[in-house]
Amino acid sequence: MISMKLSYLYSKILEFGIDKDPRKDSGKISSYPDTAVLYGSPEKEVRKVFVGIDIDTAELMLADKIRSSKGLDLVIAHHPQGKAYAGLHEVMRLQVDLLKSVGLSEKVALGLLEERMREVERKISPANHMRSVDAAGLLDLPFMCIHTPADNHVWSYLTQIFSSAKPARVSSILEILSGITEYAAATERLAGPKLVLGNPNRPCGKILVDMTGGTEGSKEVYEKLYKCGIRTLVSMHLGEEHFKKVKEANLNVVVAGHISSDTLGLNLLLDRIEKIHKLSVSSCSGFTRYRRI
Repeated sequence: MISMKLSYLYSKILEFGIDKDPRKDSGKISSYPDTAVLYGSPEKEVRKVFVGIDIDTAELMLADKIRSSKGLDLVIAHHPQGKAYAGLHEVMRLQVDLLKSVGLSEKVALGLLEERMREVERKISPANHMRSVDAAGLLDLPFMCIHTPADNHVWSYLTQIFSSAKPARVSSILEILSGITEYAAATERLAGPKLVLGNPNRPCGKILVDMTGGTEGSKEVYEKLYKCGIRTLVSMHLGEEHFKKVKEANLNVVVAGHISSDTLGLNLLLDRIEKIHKLSVSSCSGFTRYRRI
């Protein structure tokens, strides 16, 4: 085991995120705008971490209380905060390569995505990005967020599982997901995988795992995906406007679950980090640590 400073942890997160990125062979990636050290010295030694899906002032105050009683080095959020939230729309460029991989032309994919990126940027722009970061500063509590590198891990993991298992019918996708610890736990909390469009007995056809790329892409893409041979989407979540469009395209849609998918991605990434340096992990805000190592 080696000593792990915050700067080294951040560099390994980027390295592991790139390794599971749909664009990893293109040479296009060097960083992720939605993943950042938000507060804290790069030289900070990291041994005890507090991890949650969403971290705001309340979770930071809880972390501060844990620090005073048990010790704590770093708070990790999954969903971006501060400058990482302000830059979320830039990460969506990843989706161009994901769409190209299933047959869309780069021109069509870019056209659809650039409009959606501007929409997301307009939506995010008025937000109070620095609220939780300011709280971390007042508490002098090191704080970072890990978004797309974790999402890349769940995308890669599920894509490989479905490629290997080759499920014939939609019901088989639900069976596969139910055998994964994070989704099984979510089912017990009434938040497990659900078939939201289609019939469980329908053939899966070609499956697209839609789990990374910042946030939902263009709602105009589904008809084009159908023409490329996609018949089933496996998504983290699906907004109402996107639901209407995908229904028109007659695709099967399995919503695996938002928080459970985020948890799976974080766990897969933390497993890789813990092969280098053992961490003491406290969980909150929807995240539960399950180790596969």
